[in-house]
Amino acid sequence: MEKNKVLLVEDDSNFGQVLKNYLELNDFIVELARDGILGLAAFRREKFDICLLDVMMPNMDGFTLAEEIRNVDPDVPLFFLSAKSMKDDILNGYKLGADDYITKPFDSEVLLHKIKAVLKRNQELQEKNHGQVEFNIGGYSYNSKLRTLQHGGNAQTLSPKENELLLMLCEYKNDLLPRESALKRIWGSDTYFNGRSMDVYIAKLRKYLKEDSSVEIVNIHGNGFRLVVPD
Repeated sequence: MEKNKVLLVEDDSNFGQVLKNYLELNDFIVELARDGILGLAAFRREKFDICLLDVMMPNMDGFTLAEEIRNVDPDVPLFFLSAKSMKDDILNGYKLGADDYITKPFDSEVLLHKIKAVLKRNQELQEKNHGQVEFNIGGYSYNSKLRTLQHGGNAQTLSPKENELLLMLCEYKNDLLPRESALKRIWGSDTYFNGRSMDVYIAKLRKYLKEDSSVEIVNIHGNGFRLVVPD
């Protein structure tokens, strides 16, 4: 079985090496970078299954690095590892699309199980075989298998999470898609922070669909979303 690759960006060399060794003992391939600039170079050079980012680092902090990583790959799982436990820092981490924000010191075994859970969830999403793959959304043609959303001569390639969310909206077209259902299927749990992450993806989908004014993703406050498409 192919091993998962982890990008660990941590400026504390002792802590970084200990965590690297622990993950390698548990069948991961780990690349350790000492600061954000080296971490970004490594991410652009190789493909990783998950990124573990320290927040406070020289040259480029973890939040800035996360933004750069998201520009390259919108869906690679991200964990922040930080001694900063202020609510604003934690919320900032989730706004950047983090899958988890873990405050130091932490139990390495708990981190290991969280990593495995996120990777398992992503693999199941990729392997899931949906029935219908082609949809008409007003003036748009959407193919969930190819992850393409086309309007006229313009085609948008969706990220895996964008694709999964739009597919669920299509499955519930003109009906209520419960927040809880989408969060559990795509993010793995319906926590507050995952909810904030989903709101970011809803905003992206609205932007992609703005060329057809008859199509709308309506927020049903406290309950979920409804993809309104004219019959």
